[in-house]
Amino acid sequence: MKKITWYLNRLKAMNMGEICWRFQQKNLQKQERRKYYKENLPVYEFELPDELKNLNAQVDRISINWNNEKFTVFKEQNLFGVYSYNKYKRAWDAGFQTENVWPTDQCSYDISISQREDIGDIRTNWELNRHYQFAGMAKSFYVTGDFSILEELQELFYDWNNKNHFLCGVEWTSAMEIAIRVNSWIYTYCFLNKAFEKYNLENNKILKDISRGIIVMADYIVKHRAKYSSANNHLIVEMYAVGMSGIFFDYKPWEKLAFKILTEELPRQNYADGVNKEMSLHYQSFVMEAYGLLMIEMKHNHIKIPQIWEEYLMHMSEFMCDCCGEYGETVVFGDNDEGKILDLSGEHFDHYRYVLDLMGNVLSKRYSKMENIHENLCWILSDDFQNSVLQKNCYYSPEVKCYKEGGYTLWRSKNNKVLIGIDHADLGFGSLAAHGHADALSFQMFIEGVPVFVDPGTYNYHVPKKTRDEFRATKNHNTVCVNDQNQAEILGPFLWGKKYQCNVAKLDNVENIIYLKMSIKYSDIIHTRNIVISGLNEIKIQINDEIQAANLENIKQVFVIGSDCTLNGCEIKAGNHRIELQSKLQANLETAVYASDYNKVETVNKIVYSPLNSTKQKSIVNTTLLIKEL
Repeated sequence: MKKITWYLNRLKAMNMGEICWRFQQKNLQKQERRKYYKENLPVYEFELPDELKNLNAQVDRISINWNNEKFTVFKEQNLFGVYSYNKYKRAWDAGFQTENVWPTDQCSYDISISQREDIGDIRTNWELNRHYQFAGMAKSFYVTGDFSILEELQELFYDWNNKNHFLCGVEWTSAMEIAIRVNSWIYTYCFLNKAFEKYNLENNKILKDISRGIIVMADYIVKHRAKYSSANNHLIVEMYAVGMSGIFFDYKPWEKLAFKILTEELPRQNYADGVNKEMSLHYQSFVMEAYGLLMIEMKHNHIKIPQIWEEYLMHMSEFMCDCCGEYGETVVFGDNDEGKILDLSGEHFDHYRYVLDLMGNVLSKRYSKMENIHENLCWILSDDFQNSVLQKNCYYSPEVKCYKEGGYTLWRSKNNKVLIGIDHADLGFGSLAAHGHADALSFQMFIEGVPVFVDPGTYNYHVPKKTRDEFRATKNHNTVCVNDQNQAEILGPFLWGKKYQCNVAKLDNVENIIYLKMSIKYSDIIHTRNIVISGLNEIKIQINDEIQAANLENIKQVFVIGSDCTLNGCEIKAGNHRIELQSKLQANLETAVYASDYNKVETVNKIVYSPLNSTKQKSIVNTTLLIKEL
């Protein structure tokens, strides 16, 4: 019954054009099931369409600094810092959260992957199957000449292909996952090709198989790219892979299609002020990486970059820069599954600062100090090019900036020790709002990089089912929860029903005192939040919440405390600072879920203020935060 209800709700999120397109996709899948699934072959063994048979990989069309000396030798692929790569490196079908495995002999189109508690979180499985490790090992063989690395790479490559035949199993259920795999295979090919030349080796089979596999996968992505309500970050990454493949094989139809769609999608998926409409900084970073990497290849091949790309990415870089603090902290609202496109090291890295470094290389300004440049950039940019970035003017975040269209305000103290992010944004992008949380008017605070008032994060997307809702729920965000209900209606893991309405926030800065007023409406509830920030040595933050509704049975003003803090009553200690919460109302101590990283979860404290016997139509809750340095 729940599945039928989900399908009905999903249909409501579609228009007639999308419904017709999805029926066309079903017919295409039937044809492909007969053509590919029954043959049960690795992707590189399929016959190419006539128009693609004569394509040849051209390594020199991919920008790689072959003289790079800033590299690591691949040891293992980071699997969210939770799972052992050496344990799982051949377990392509692993469920991870359980001992069960994903089916490999079933047609991809017949496999349900969402919230499979019996197997595991599919996103976790996909991390291993994006094949960053292939590119990392090929790079390592190129720089070391260690034949044991080459032997293991070849063994893993053919093991994967023999166990994941085209359109069999879960590795072929997402065009975006195929796109990221295409990117990894392109870089794998490039490094292997140069290594074979460098060490005078003849091994054309694996190069031929990689090349043909890329062509088959790119052709598949073109035919199955995301459209309509599903056309969010997935479409961007898919078109990135098609564009990269077009450049790699010098195939103009792919280049033309990719550049056209990517140009159209920038204003469709992003506000003009630089905020991505998915309301997730992580997914903003994800799509910015796609544009940035492709821009490097376009410049390398003297392909003109549309002006709109530079205009939008400059504003998007400013917003991301404003979300980043001086101590390595980052304000991240909405989903964060730690996705990336290129990884040549296999090690965990700060994706936001890596992307800001990347943007500094492709835009007319830089947005970072360009310190500790990630290995990806050392490989795809020449040393001279990296050094030239330091000559560009640098963007510096102001003390306060309100993105009225995008819906966020960022404030930092004059000494940069305190960073606050405030959310007055819409729920998410399009009819699905897939990666948004019911967190309107919430805030986050960091002091010297220590998370004090935290967003709960994501944990993982699918297992167990109930945690997906817990991490998106209003009650676990630093806002007000009214009558124990969410600000928006959860209909599925990536599907929302009735959404809240946000009014445009108003920001005033009067003699270094910040006044921010914002409000939302959902159901019959109107919530208005006023925040006043003042002081230098001792920072004072006044939070005034006014709630109106037909019946106010239960009001909770929530403050979720980071696990690195110590709590004594309503006093919080964070590093060298003390934060006092002052209110005339009785404080209650409760618990909340918190995930600082994907697949990591812990229980933290939250302080909750509630007016007693709130049955009136209007209620006001005031709390003052005093931040003092010890």
